[in-house]
Formats: sequence, C-alpha cells, structure tokens
Amino acid sequence: MCTVTPISMTVGANRIVPTIAIPHPLGNPALTKEEEYELRKGLVEKALNALTTEVEGQTIFDK
Repeated sequence: MCTVTPISMTVGANRIVPTIAIPHPLGNPALTKEEEYELRKGLVEKALNALTTEVEGQTIFDK
C-alpha cells in the first residue's frame, strides 16, 4: 500500500495498492466517520486481495 506508486515501482515491489494521499494514506479527514470506515475497509480488502492474487512482475491494483 503506497501513496506514490512510482517509488514502489522503482524499489521493485510486485504488488502495489495505491492509497489516498501522502498526509492521509489510509483515510480522508473530510469524510464522515462512516464514510471513512468504508474507505479504509475497501483499501484493506484490496490489499488482502492483492496478497492472494498471483502476479508476474509488478502489478498495480488500481482503485
């Protein structure tokens, strides 16, 4: 999970899940508590999916 995918590509990460923003990688303070929970839950589910997906080479799991 990262906010700057080109850096992850450069260091050789093979599974890359983009997040929200540098100051708030796994959240958005402008959202309500419930909306932010859903946002975070979705990101974690995407990351877990990335871990269980077979990949060849670098793969970005887009939003």
